[in-house]
Amino acid sequence: MKKIILALAILSTLGINAQSAEERGLEIAKAAEQADLGFNSSTVDLKMTLKNKNGQTSERDLTTKTLELTEDGDKSLIVFNSPKDVKGTATLTFTHKTVSDDQWLFLPSIKRVKRISSNNKSGPFVGSEFAYEDLSSQEVEKYTYKFLKENGSLLTVEQDPVDPKSGYTKRNVTYNKDKGYRVEKIDFYDRKGSLLKTLTYSDYELYKNKFWRAGVFNMVNVQSNKETRLEFSNYNFEVNLAEEDFSQVALKRAGN
Repeated sequence: MKKIILALAILSTLGINAQSAEERGLEIAKAAEQADLGFNSSTVDLKMTLKNKNGQTSERDLTTKTLELTEDGDKSLIVFNSPKDVKGTATLTFTHKTVSDDQWLFLPSIKRVKRISSNNKSGPFVGSEFAYEDLSSQEVEKYTYKFLKENGSLLTVEQDPVDPKSGYTKRNVTYNKDKGYRVEKIDFYDRKGSLLKTLTYSDYELYKNKFWRAGVFNMVNVQSNKETRLEFSNYNFEVNLAEEDFSQVALKRAGN
């Protein structure tokens, strides 16, 4: 009996070790997605602080609405409330799991909605260090995966974008498995394979006993020494948003 138990233990160990880096990376990404399912919709206020390479700063206030969709990617609407030069500017994003995302920009100065070409998704979002593609929800199908390392509760996974028009060759994402697989840091690599920027998440709070949300995103462009800091406040998960709140009509209305 002891020999059988020992043999089973050895086989079990071999089975675990036989899991490939790709399989484990995908497993972690799916665990993170599963942990955040069910929030339905939310709104949040943000303060965006832009810092140039000389350390000079400027601030913007904005509001984000998000609608969770399980059959496809989430939808989001971002509206700038101040300062005057960007007030009313709004962005609508339809994330898709297997095809290129749809994005539109409303410009109040000309009162027109402009579709953002998939070729321009790597461009800066309203002068920040965030790209338009960074606004999309992080659907599992958008990447291929490779587990890189484990450091205590922190798991780092390489994510390679499936979309050939992405501005990144890869992202190295660090998850915290003891905190609902929330993301702690992302390193973005440019099309040449060089580190472009690093996004760190901090000041986390747990909402509705399930959903971890960071109070601060800090994106640092290591090539230009520019920085964008997002501070989140007034999360609301009781707004009951619907698909009609994320139409081009809603986009125009939000910007006016």
